[in-house]
Amino acid sequence: MSDVQNPLQGRTQPTPPSTTIAEFDTYEEAQALVDRLSDARFPVEHVRIVGTGLSSVEQVLGRMTYGRAAISGALGGAWFGLFVGLLFGLILADSWSWMLWAVLMGAAFGIIAGVVQHAMTGGKRDFTSVRTIQAARYGVQVTNEHAAAAVQVMGRATPTP
Repeated sequence: MSDVQNPLQGRTQPTPPSTTIAEFDTYEEAQALVDRLSDARFPVEHVRIVGTGLSSVEQVLGRMTYGRAAISGALGGAWFGLFVGLLFGLILADSWSWMLWAVLMGAAFGIIAGVVQHAMTGGKRDFTSVRTIQAARYGVQVTNEHAAAAVQVMGRATPTP
């Protein structure tokens, strides 16, 4: 059996020992604490927010139909066509009609690609969704050598200017 090496080995620095100085139910609360530390001129490069209790959440947005697949493909293709058209417009002087043709051709190919892609799923995924990772709790950690100072800053009523 072969030994598989980590491709990032040697490229990342080891994580220094840290202390959790506060825990929150939402990311925004943890972010507010880090912002407060930053406003107090605390060296925030020694701070990290760690999410624990991770779960994958997939929010279903709606049913995918051939019409939606065509519209989605047309929009994506039109954006790509606009990019190509702008390139041609910059290269070929006084030739901005290329942009219109590129947008229309991009939309047409996008429609075809979107419909074919939807047809190839064979009805096994007839919906659109967005997948996110969410944490149950968020801990604010500070390297051990700076933890006491961070706790001291947290105890102040207002940050120092």
